[in-house]
Amino acid sequence: MSSPPIWRLAPGQRLVHRCHDGECVLFNDLTGDTHLLGQDVLDLLGALRDTPRSAAGLAQDAGAGIDPDPEWLAELDELLADLAALDLVAPLPGTQPC
Repeated sequence: MSSPPIWRLAPGQRLVHRCHDGECVLFNDLTGDTHLLGQDVLDLLGALRDTPRSAAGLAQDAGAGIDPDPEWLAELDELLADLAALDLVAPLPGTQPC
């Protein structure tokens, strides 16, 4: 059984953004794309810039408790996979997603 991935901000990503009323426009330094994200997603990216974490670690930091709701954790895993597909986050080497 493999361990859950440890996520980090994609190397080279600077999180160049502008926010207004809870919506943020983020420029992707790696692809040249621009993304519309919620403030909560931008906060998650900022947290990963500071310290790589697993989805469970991010959930704990967000106040979801020691054992976060499995459905909420699955949604967070899906969000992280979506962000990886946009080249905004990446798993640390050796901790690839299942």
